[in-house]
Amino acid sequence: MTDRTPDYDEIVRVVQLYVDAFNECDINKFQEAFAEDAWIFFTDANGVLHKDLIADSLAGWTRPHEDTVVGRIISVTQAGDVANVLLGFDNSLVTTDPVRGSWVDFHTLLRIDGRWKITNKTATHATRASWAADRSARRHEATVA
Repeated sequence: MTDRTPDYDEIVRVVQLYVDAFNECDINKFQEAFAEDAWIFFTDANGVLHKDLIADSLAGWTRPHEDTVVGRIISVTQAGDVANVLLGFDNSLVTTDPVRGSWVDFHTLLRIDGRWKITNKTATHATRASWAADRSARRHEATVA
């Protein structure tokens, strides 16, 4: 059996804030979860790379939407003031849109002034995530050509 990381509960709480913020369209929760200058890098269902500051993504993420996401913690690794969470971002929406649906994310966190913050989100669409993708996501989402 593997030991839990020392700050597991607090690290997972911050990542769950991100999931809750998405479901609730809550900019305050996003701002609590992410460092001010956090980045996002992701490949969509077609393998196209996208990158941006998280702050520049918040307007779109806080618009009302029909998506409902469940956060699935796959792993948590911590080394002192740095941590990484592998997250299944499992979306109930059935779609063929290459930038919507389910994802598998790596969230890198730093403890800054005693508080955990996500500094980087790197993700790939669930259709490209091999073993880490939610099995229902692979059944319901078609890869867009």
